[in-house]
Amino acid sequence: MKASWLLTVVLLMKLPVLACPACKRQQPRLLQGITHGTGPESRWDYVIVCVALALTVLALYYSVKWLIRPGEQAPGHIKQFILNNE
Repeated sequence: MKASWLLTVVLLMKLPVLACPACKRQQPRLLQGITHGTGPESRWDYVIVCVALALTVLALYYSVKWLIRPGEQAPGHIKQFILNNE
């Protein structure tokens, strides 16, 4: 019962984020139906978004990589001191 309510709420949350017909006509073909408001004003808007996306993906990659394999092997590292403190 709880899962069906959660599924219903999640599915209904998607409805307001879809663009209305007026906004859909203002967007370039790539963004139609995804976003409200005016479209990008110049090509620089795409460049800014792509650079921000690349930095975000890079940060996510290194965060996961260093979370899984931290790589601190030095005997004097604080991690070794805490783990071996008896």
